[in-house]
Amino acid sequence: GYEKKRAKLLASYISHLPSKTSFSALSTSSGPYYIHTEAVQAALAKHKEEKMALPMPTKRRSAFVQSPIDGCTPPDTSSASEDEGSLRRKAALSAAIAQSLQSPDYWISRSVQSSSTSSSASSTLSHGEPKTQPQPQPAVSLLADVLAHTRIENSVPPDVTSSTPQERGTRVDLPPPVRGMSRGQSRSSMLDTADGVPVSSRVSTKIQQLLNTLKRPKRPPLSEFFLDDSEEIVEVPQPDPNTPKPEGRQIIPVKGEPLGVVSNWPPALQAALARWGATQAKSPALTALDITGKPLYTLTYGKLWSRSLKLAYTLLNKLGTKAEPVLQPGDRVALVYPNSDPGMFWVAFYGCLLAEVIPVPIEVPLSRQDAGSQQIGFLLGSCGVSLALTSEVCLKGLPKTQNGEIIQFKGWPRMKWVVTDTKYLTKPSKDWQPHIPTANTDTAYIEYKTSKEGTVMGVAVSKISMLTHCQALTQACNYSEGETLVNVLDCKKDMGLWHGVLTSVMNRIHTIAVPYAVMKACPMSWVQRVHIHKARVALVKCRDLHWAMMANKDQKDSNLSSIRMLIVADGANPWSVSSCDAFLNVFQPLGLKPEVFCPCATSPEALTVAIRRPGARGAPLPARAILSMGGLSHGVIRVNTEDKNSALTVQDVGHIMPGALMCIVKPDGPPQLCKTDEIGEIVINSRAGGTMYYGLPGVTKNTFEVIPVNQAGAPIGEVPFTRTGLLGFVGPGSLVFVVGKNEGLLTVSGRRHNADDLVATALAVEPVKTVYRGRIAVFSVTVFYDERIVIVAEQRPDASEEDSFQWMSRVLQVFFRIHISYFVGLYCLALVPANTLPKTPLGGIQIYDTKQNFLDGNLHPCNILMCPHTCVTNMPKPRQKQPVDVGPASMLVGNLVAGKRIAQAIGRELGTVEDQDLIRKHQFLSEALQWRAQTDPDHVLYVLLNAKGLPVCTATCAQLHKRAEKITATLIERGGLNTGDNVVLLYPPGIDLIAAFYGCLYAGVIPVTVRPPHPQNLAATLPTVRMIIDVSKAACILTTQPLMRILRSREAAASVNVKTWPTIIDTDDLPRKRPPQIYKPPTAEMLAYLDFSVSTTGMLTGVKVSYASSVSHLNLYVVYSGHQSILIPPMELESSLAVWLSTLSQYKIRDTFCSYSVMELCTKGLGTQTEMLKTRGLNLSCVRSCVVIAEERPRLALSQSFSKLFKDLGLSPRAVSTAFGSRVNLAICLQGTAGPDPSTVYVDMKSLRHDRVRLVERGAPQSLPLMESGTILPGVRVIIVNPETKGPLGDSHLGEIWVNASHNASGYYTIYGEESLQADHFNTKLSFGDPQTLWARTGYLGFIKRTELLDASGDRHDALFVVGSLDETLELRGLRYHPIDIETSVSRAHRSIAESAVFTWTNLLVVVAELSGSEQEALDLVPLVTNVVLEEHHLIVGVVVIVDPGVIPINSRGEKQRMHLRDSFLADQLDPIYVAYNM
Repeated sequence: GYEKKRAKLLASYISHLPSKTSFSALSTSSGPYYIHTEAVQAALAKHKEEKMALPMPTKRRSAFVQSPIDGCTPPDTSSASEDEGSLRRKAALSAAIAQSLQSPDYWISRSVQSSSTSSSASSTLSHGEPKTQPQPQPAVSLLADVLAHTRIENSVPPDVTSSTPQERGTRVDLPPPVRGMSRGQSRSSMLDTADGVPVSSRVSTKIQQLLNTLKRPKRPPLSEFFLDDSEEIVEVPQPDPNTPKPEGRQIIPVKGEPLGVVSNWPPALQAALARWGATQAKSPALTALDITGKPLYTLTYGKLWSRSLKLAYTLLNKLGTKAEPVLQPGDRVALVYPNSDPGMFWVAFYGCLLAEVIPVPIEVPLSRQDAGSQQIGFLLGSCGVSLALTSEVCLKGLPKTQNGEIIQFKGWPRMKWVVTDTKYLTKPSKDWQPHIPTANTDTAYIEYKTSKEGTVMGVAVSKISMLTHCQALTQACNYSEGETLVNVLDCKKDMGLWHGVLTSVMNRIHTIAVPYAVMKACPMSWVQRVHIHKARVALVKCRDLHWAMMANKDQKDSNLSSIRMLIVADGANPWSVSSCDAFLNVFQPLGLKPEVFCPCATSPEALTVAIRRPGARGAPLPARAILSMGGLSHGVIRVNTEDKNSALTVQDVGHIMPGALMCIVKPDGPPQLCKTDEIGEIVINSRAGGTMYYGLPGVTKNTFEVIPVNQAGAPIGEVPFTRTGLLGFVGPGSLVFVVGKNEGLLTVSGRRHNADDLVATALAVEPVKTVYRGRIAVFSVTVFYDERIVIVAEQRPDASEEDSFQWMSRVLQVFFRIHISYFVGLYCLALVPANTLPKTPLGGIQIYDTKQNFLDGNLHPCNILMCPHTCVTNMPKPRQKQPVDVGPASMLVGNLVAGKRIAQAIGRELGTVEDQDLIRKHQFLSEALQWRAQTDPDHVLYVLLNAKGLPVCTATCAQLHKRAEKITATLIERGGLNTGDNVVLLYPPGIDLIAAFYGCLYAGVIPVTVRPPHPQNLAATLPTVRMIIDVSKAACILTTQPLMRILRSREAAASVNVKTWPTIIDTDDLPRKRPPQIYKPPTAEMLAYLDFSVSTTGMLTGVKVSYASSVSHLNLYVVYSGHQSILIPPMELESSLAVWLSTLSQYKIRDTFCSYSVMELCTKGLGTQTEMLKTRGLNLSCVRSCVVIAEERPRLALSQSFSKLFKDLGLSPRAVSTAFGSRVNLAICLQGTAGPDPSTVYVDMKSLRHDRVRLVERGAPQSLPLMESGTILPGVRVIIVNPETKGPLGDSHLGEIWVNASHNASGYYTIYGEESLQADHFNTKLSFGDPQTLWARTGYLGFIKRTELLDASGDRHDALFVVGSLDETLELRGLRYHPIDIETSVSRAHRSIAESAVFTWTNLLVVVAELSGSEQEALDLVPLVTNVVLEEHHLIVGVVVIVDPGVIPINSRGEKQRMHLRDSFLADQLDPIYVAYNM
């Protein structure tokens, strides 16, 4: 039944194939068929029915920086047939329908929008809080309901995607940074709504909107099974059996009409100029216009001839000496003239032809860095150009160095500049005559062309080709002597050069040149010139038709009845149809005849390919093809009879040129002839085409020497053809139709789309009040194994945020409706400020440079919409969870059968010390200090250094003991404490803290160390201090005088209630008193101290540490073992980075302990200063081990950078290592000096997401380097366990690390005596295997690998690898992701990303990135972040949030507080620069 069901569902999308191929596609109806406009209107109407509201991005006011408006931007309002008011009414109507789903703040901003025009007003007012909350539709709130009320069983790891906080015993939540209430409270108040999304938050409303849009079934559903060994990570699209295939016969080459021989045609083009210069000297050749559109000067044929002659003589005889002339015939010369000075260009071009040097016309370089000029450098290099001709005015405008020389342009060869103004030219001597040979195959001129990749190549045109091309154009266009021609195109290349400079001179035509600058200032100027001069021919582009039509509203006196030929240079474009029709509509009353439109097809390689001949008066207009876009995407021609929304109307470009032969061949692979109903590349054989890419023989062969082959692969003849780069077909009557260009071809999911079609679709979305018509770039980028389509357009300066977003979302809807039927979704739509896209000198967009800017993050858009959810349809399969009925034991047995060992490792046994009595006597820390004070009173235990590296405080054994006694006496006297009471120690790191700690032990009370609040940030840090004091039920606070003042200050009162502090005792100046006795705990299991800290998931937990396990704590271990310890407080280190390293060198330290944040500070801050430190005598060769204390995955890259940077200072690469401890056991592994070197493995990230461990080679794609966390310490056992089934795992699995040791912590400190959580975490048993042993759960995922290295006892070494915290993992699409991996990728995406953090919300991945650059780069990050996460992690990012540096909260251990960040985001407290919701 599946096939039936599928066929039924797809029936409406599959175009019915015609039984036999025919061109009934060609409609001759007089009413034009505006396919794109109609289709777009239909799609938008459908969109309105769906009532779907897209979430608008949130933008900070300052982030929207508009560029200065170009004063003379041509009029470019939309060519809508409706008036704007009616469109407004439609929009208002559709918005009213959508009200039930719109976010409430949309209405607030909407009502304000109608009275305000500035974008900043709308963007700030959209922050307003809603007055009323519209009731969501039941169907819409369903998903959110499910998410909000899902309760998760204890066996499952905490689901970070659920919006309900899980009750994890009494681990108290941390307050958000700004408010003084616990996270639990804030959440419950936020979640008090029907749909489970915080109403108070604008962010959540938008996320709900985003979820609503994503719930629509937009793509084929994903398969449900994960095959463990499967290498495939991409859903491979299956070939569709209904794909249309070409059915016609093989095409027969099409012959053009024969090229007639006219008796008076000149033997060479220079001969024609010589003839007119002599016989028709007064006849006008060229009229140039000034900026206002008035004639500036007229160059006669006599003047043109005499000046060209002077220039030819000067070039050959006056540049060097007679013995060493600078130029020889055949040398290449660059012509650098602005478009606004055609007279100088004409003289230079013909002067070069007469001197027999080869002119290479190029654009005027604007700046040294100009991207276009860099590519021109490649052209000049490949053509061997070293001399440039220019005018005096142009030379003055070129950028200069300080001493007045023209700068060396990037990528250019060294150039000599020659000014060609008449006053600098020499009159030729009487006996000198130019050599004018009959046209031959020598190169006449070189025309530049830019390829799809952005390289600029020179197409060489021979003298015979140039002449033949002029003859063919004369015959095809029926030019006659003395006609007038208006040329709006660039006279340096293409049609502007061929018609307006070469063919016009051959036929003594009077050309009126209308430069681009004049058109920008006065778009009607070319129409006025036609009217004034009664011109017979006009040479224009669609853009010029559109501009004239828009500007014509006030001009009614023009008359266009004189025109016999209106040549449309880009008539092959799909949007040219509507431009021609609209222009005819407006100007037919002014005498314009419908048959004068002559669209043509051209290519830099083949020159003119085809042109429509001017029609006879009253003859029927040529037919148009209405083609199915679905068929076109498969490269076949199909009549569109079914769905006119997916049709494309194309007009013919006439017949091929006289004397030419044309075939259609397949665009890819060998040049095989196409069938009659197949789209292919047009190839031409003609004497009137280009001959080669100058200086590039390799590329030339593939383009200029193509021999088509038939179906069997046999060549059809000897004649070489030239590829034109145009895609099309031959219609009835041998008419040529062009549907696109090779360089505009985008291949998405194996189907071909034309960039021009997509532009036409975007332009048909009315009203086009948001963007400029001619400034749209369409290209594709490769992301996740396929091409993705990107559209970039320039936004008008007066467009508001709201209008832009509405237009963009309409374009998305239209793309989805029209193009999705043949699988092309829009990946990214970006709007950039006006005049910021890289342009060609004549206003076209540089597609290649735009694409590069997009990929490099240099586009700086002001609006962006990403739609990865719609167009990425090849996502990998989601993971299938293990079925419940397979128990952990069966899984383990399966592993053992597969030959995998159980993943466990054991440290060596704790050695026996000879003096057992001594150990028993001093098994408590308090006793150890007393014993040291008696036996070795003057031994220095601690030295505290300041930022300058000078000791500010030292403590010998006796001094520490006496200070502890003073504190004990004060506690007993003033505190009124009982044994076992909790006392909070509020001290900065240092000896005071250690003395107070021992003072508490001496008094029999429980110390609780708390990090002091930050004096500059009390509002954020004091509530945490208060909460620990309240939760621990502290009876008293020990602190210093300055901190005591802070606790009682007015600033503190603003954050917490300062009147209810417990007793505060300052320990700065205590009287010398000894306590009556010192407390001795009865057993080693007694509680020694409480360790409170905030986990990265934002949980505040207090862990009970007994006397037995406290010995493992580093600072306490110093007293126990009697080593001397030098302390550097973190604050001092921040102010003077070198103090740590210089201390190591000065004191000849052997062992040093630090954190990753310290290592990072030194790497970033001192990395460039190693030479200076070396000269200061710094030497780190004494360091035996530098251990990073961390409760996280070892940061391999940072450790390696640190080792490499300081290797020059003598640091041994073996010295840097890592330790791993967790809250349940502070010392699990440590890399000692005796064990083997720490090993590094490369793990396949795809397997890791499935909780499997597969080792791969270094440098393998998708590999993750991991460093082991050190040797398992003596007396410690570690096992890897499945966190859900609690069964042991094999060593090829990722699981939770469980630890068994005598120094495990005792449990969580609980106020209400809830033991369940404590038992679960600190005294857990395996579900099978060894159910007796008690284990503590570390909450970290990792794996154990047996290495080839041997440990001290000669056994093979078991290495423990920590991968990440279980609480922090993200579960998306059934796979397990570690935030750090995604964040590493994100931080690499762009140079301006300083830090990043990820979390999930309602199963959407949210990425927060800190922007270190300027705010205008904010929107550049959105596509780059989306791309990199999709490429490397196969995840679609739901929301991208760009924030200021320092917004991501980081705790004192340097760990990111991601849950904190999530709560702040949802409560709208981040003040983001930009929030993008990916569709």
